[in-house]
Amino acid sequence: MGPAPAGARPVPLRRQRAFVLLCGEQIAGSVGRQVTALAVALLAVTGLHAGPFAAAAVLALTYLPGALLSPFAGVLVDRVRLRRLLVAVTAAQALVVGSVPLAAAVGGVGRTQLYGVAVLSGALTFTLSVALQAALPRVVGPERLLAANSALTGARTTGQIGGPALGGVLVGLLGPAPALLAGAAAYAVEALLLLALPGALNDPPVRRSRESPAALLRAGLTVVRAEPRLRLMVLAGAGLNLGSGAAGALFVYYATRDLGLPAWQLGTSYAVHSAATMAGVLLAGRLAGATGLWSATRICALPAGGAVFLVPAASLGPAFPLLLAYQLCYGLAVTVWAISMTTLQQLATPAAMQGRVAGFVQAALLGTVPVGALAGGALAAELGNVPVLLGSAAVALLAATALWAPGVSRPAAGAPRTPGSGPSAPR
Repeated sequence: MGPAPAGARPVPLRRQRAFVLLCGEQIAGSVGRQVTALAVALLAVTGLHAGPFAAAAVLALTYLPGALLSPFAGVLVDRVRLRRLLVAVTAAQALVVGSVPLAAAVGGVGRTQLYGVAVLSGALTFTLSVALQAALPRVVGPERLLAANSALTGARTTGQIGGPALGGVLVGLLGPAPALLAGAAAYAVEALLLLALPGALNDPPVRRSRESPAALLRAGLTVVRAEPRLRLMVLAGAGLNLGSGAAGALFVYYATRDLGLPAWQLGTSYAVHSAATMAGVLLAGRLAGATGLWSATRICALPAGGAVFLVPAASLGPAFPLLLAYQLCYGLAVTVWAISMTTLQQLATPAAMQGRVAGFVQAALLGTVPVGALAGGALAAELGNVPVLLGSAAVALLAATALWAPGVSRPAAGAPRTPGSGPSAPR
């Protein structure tokens, strides 16, 4: 399952069974998440007649569990049998999402259930994310993490390209609630693929610690604080998520109510984002190889933040093309940023603490999403969508500039060297 012994030629990633299963899981999971996100958002806006704040609340409740629980999920990941956890989380996700069409068939879906599904689905999604980040270094080894993260992002994007279009078609034909049956089925397939992973993932990488949960949390936080570039990436990413989270929370409501986009155009815009993500996958390895992981992250920060301005610009010009341009620019830049940052994080983290470090980083990055979503929804109800979207774009761009702060160009003393970070790499 793991990396090849020293001196042996490594098995290509495409021929490594465990990694191929992870790629399949990413495809199935991304289809499930895309269909679910679009159907739940449209159910809130069109089925339950939610206003801008209520629509934003659905997105905020999806991200809130990740912001609050990710560090504790990290402790769980580092202490339990990893394959069992992966399977249990995805199976529970299928049941949670499947409860919506079941309720619609027998009596109707209310806001309380929809909000509850958002919370539970978010908690399960981000627990799975932490667990997969901890599992990947054990599957491929540190020397191939950049290639593996790029390939997994590509696999995930393959599902994202078809997921939104599938969701838009199903919503148009069946309605938002029945369309969620496809999301539940995709999660069930994901669980089966994870069940086929090698049983060795249930073995801890090192002997399990007997420290208290509080001590384990402090140890994970120490790793995050010890690496200056990781701290700066977390700060910039949190600010970028604050602005883009506000814009994302309003996106469906703004596109359908203000701009009058039909469901198929909305689904197409998400598909363009997925296509841009695929382009980012192809670019990430080349850019990181030419400039270094750290420089690749910095280079892509500014276009990611600036692209958010295209969302409010859609109210002034041809709405559909401008939203497509936003999805294209933002998807490309953010993908390279995410792949580079995740790889740096995994390389800087000891094997026994992958879950906790991933949990802390995820919590910091996600914590600003519900804040931005709720603030954006509340302000939009008073000021209108366009002024809030302009402010959100300004916040995202300002946060991206944090990666260009002077004096943070080298890893902390004792930190492992990363691919593309040698002396010749630009800083």
